[in-house]
Amino acid sequence: MASNSSSISQVASMATEICTQIASIFSKPTHPYPSPLDLLVTELASVASQNGRVFLYGVGREGLMLKALCMRLFHLGLSAHFIFDMTTPPIAAADLLIASAGPGGFSTVDALCAVARSHGGRVLLLTAQPESGSCVKHANVVAYVAAQTMANDADVAGDAKSRPLLPMGSVYEGALFVLFEMVVYKLGEALGESPEAVRSRHTNLE
Repeated sequence: MASNSSSISQVASMATEICTQIASIFSKPTHPYPSPLDLLVTELASVASQNGRVFLYGVGREGLMLKALCMRLFHLGLSAHFIFDMTTPPIAAADLLIASAGPGGFSTVDALCAVARSHGGRVLLLTAQPESGSCVKHANVVAYVAAQTMANDADVAGDAKSRPLLPMGSVYEGALFVLFEMVVYKLGEALGESPEAVRSRHTNLE
């Protein structure tokens, strides 16, 4: 029993530390960039009011966070599409692309943002490197998420022998998940979507 209690305490301690690290990201200043929460809610509410579509893209674990957001935007009644899905429609002037490049740039994200802009789409870029990233030049607006990514994880780690609890881009990716949950909550309020309406759009093919 004592061993089990010790194990539970250790797990709770690790969970608390992870949550604390991610929560700390949202107390960091983002000036001169706007609050990422306010920016995302404003941009998405604007697209919804124009009956525009939302396109989302990210690579690796960042992409998984954006897929989760894409699902919730659909549940909120928006026309939401993750790029490269077989049913992805063309982007047009009333539409918004939300792309993530935590370390600042990825070749695929750069290319897709450029294509979206060339077809009149609006581009919102999520990044932890707004000053040096290659994707920024394609963005209409930038959501600065002040978290560690693989661009600077070696600097943050310090002692090479230490083993970080959240390695590489985990802090940024975890921050995206939390940010998107806040966005969904605030956007649901802004759009007047009831919990019942949101639930009604959940698939029954499970």
